[in-house]
Amino acid sequence: MRKDDTLWKGILESLFDDFLRFFFPNADKIFDIEKGGIFLDKELEQLFPGNGDMQSPKFVDKLAKVFTKAGDEEWVLIHIEIQGYDDKDFARRMFTYFYRILDKFSKPVTVIAIFTDSKINYRPALYEYEFMGTKATFQFNTYKIAECNEIELEKSKNPFASVILTALLAIRAKKLADHDLYSLKYTLLRNLFRKRFPKKKINDLLIFLQLYLPFVNPEYNAKFDKVIDTITENIETMGIREMVLERARKEGLEKGLEEGLEKGLEQGLEQGLEQGLEQGLEQGLEQGIEKGLEQGIERGREQGLEKGLEKGKTIAVRNLILKMGMSDNQAADIAEVSVDFVKKVRRKLKK
Repeated sequence: MRKDDTLWKGILESLFDDFLRFFFPNADKIFDIEKGGIFLDKELEQLFPGNGDMQSPKFVDKLAKVFTKAGDEEWVLIHIEIQGYDDKDFARRMFTYFYRILDKFSKPVTVIAIFTDSKINYRPALYEYEFMGTKATFQFNTYKIAECNEIELEKSKNPFASVILTALLAIRAKKLADHDLYSLKYTLLRNLFRKRFPKKKINDLLIFLQLYLPFVNPEYNAKFDKVIDTITENIETMGIREMVLERARKEGLEKGLEEGLEKGLEQGLEQGLEQGLEQGLEQGLEQGIEKGLEQGIERGREQGLEKGLEKGKTIAVRNLILKMGMSDNQAADIAEVSVDFVKKVRRKLKK
């Protein structure tokens, strides 16, 4: 079996609930998604035995049993067209899958074919048979990745949209040089972590991203793996920016807040006492001092938080520059600071 086949089979099983929600908008109303899906690979193989060639088939097929909210069983045939060659018999093959499964299990069946090829006009969705007055028409669901809207996929909160987006960019990236592909994969990686998906789903998506968009030069694989290791270090389900700022907090933000609060309180108390004493002459010494202390503490908190956050952002940007080798624009984008702020930090590092 080819590598792409294995990747598709694996990601379908890992993100099956997200698959259902992606292709069937009312999935949560119809299916009992909490029960998950039961994949019937052995049963499917018995219906459609292979030829023993490890490089065959040129497509991926999955048969899954899911349950409805009413407790009834449903059958979902998922057929992924991997190679995307112009197969004139494709619709007939889908019809064959359909009637054999229907005959075998006597359960409702829905079929969806997902095309990963780059041929825009290739999208068979109908099989018709007619002979001497006997007719049969079979229509099935289709999804053409090459026709997808990249922006909509990026905005989607469904993890399976990240799978489709990776496959879409793989179509467009066939002629890209490794350094351009690296930038593309980096963008995908950044968007993936910003979605705050569960850790296991992120790991599954990372494997799909790494292997589905391979580099020609092994050095880029090592470089990209290093970026992933840096990003995923000591995180659970937070986004990349949150991870970077979390590291910054551990290394310097707490210290910055502590120092800022200490200095701010000192300045605030001094100013507050001074104002309080002045007010105390008019309103009473005790009341003035109490009010001055209150104002001083509040002002100290504000000044301390401001200075602490500033120091934390500085450390975060420094980590992005030194440990991840990011450009000014990339570091500014992730840390959500201005490019001038990043340039200022970089200048200090060069001194």
